[in-house]
Amino acid sequence: MNIETAKQINLADYLHSLGYSPVKQQGINLWYKSPLREETEASFKVNTERNQWYDFGLGKGGGIIELAAHLYATDHVPYLLERIAEQTPHVHPVSFSFGKQDSFGPSFQQLEIVPLSSPALLSYLQGRGINLELAKRECSEARYTHNGKRYFAIAFPNGSGGFEVRNPYFKGCIAPKEISHIRQSGKARTACYVFEGFMDYLSFLTLRQESCPNYPELDGQDYIVLNSVSNVNKALYPLGNYERIHCFFDNDHAGMEALRQIRMEYGRDRYIRDASQIYSGCKDLNEYLQKQVERKRQLQSAKGVRSQSPEKKSGFRL
Repeated sequence: MNIETAKQINLADYLHSLGYSPVKQQGINLWYKSPLREETEASFKVNTERNQWYDFGLGKGGGIIELAAHLYATDHVPYLLERIAEQTPHVHPVSFSFGKQDSFGPSFQQLEIVPLSSPALLSYLQGRGINLELAKRECSEARYTHNGKRYFAIAFPNGSGGFEVRNPYFKGCIAPKEISHIRQSGKARTACYVFEGFMDYLSFLTLRQESCPNYPELDGQDYIVLNSVSNVNKALYPLGNYERIHCFFDNDHAGMEALRQIRMEYGRDRYIRDASQIYSGCKDLNEYLQKQVERKRQLQSAKGVRSQSPEKKSGFRL
């Protein structure tokens, strides 16, 4: 994707793919609660004719590139184009006219949330190295209609009643968009592990279970899943309740920026760990997991016997 192609993507469709829906429509303008900050009244406007946005609270606006720059906290254009393309594979460029755009509307019609059971979704998770029993415990399955066709996807709940949804061909959100805060029962935990997305969270649980099958300590700490690095500000307040914060972010600029924001907030009086060093050389924790699974498969194939757990062999310690 290049800049010109990105600029032709409908902003309302892009925002919907991120889990944001308009509060109201006034002529050619759609009004949202800002995706860039917390607010109670909608002051984020999208002009559907110009395909431009303006945030009255920030006093800033622009097109899709400028919006992505705010969402991902970077002005590195190649990275932004990659994120936009990744987020909107199903969104087609629009033809501009001065006519009314009717592109916005609910993408998830006839929605059902049921236990995760689809063989195709389980196969997808297995292909990414995820332990299926853990996935069934943490996730549900969303079944919905879009443009008259029936679809299904993995659904990971957030703290406001919404879901992050994903299948092999689609990544999006059933609004509202929010972080997921997983608290353990009983005594309050002093440590919290923070992840960008639920696939990395499931990867951590899988790796810990495999490396310590008898005592994986999956409930030894609380967890926060940002469901997008643009949500890091929403995690700052709940993180104030913990003495130790372990960050499992992507090895890229956006991940480093999210870590920097947490350190700016709590770096003086909290232990904050950059856990991405564990999977240095990989984009994220899930890529690390997939490489460990493939390495184990190759070793077993070569030796014809069950090899030692790859997590133990590679020194995976959490």
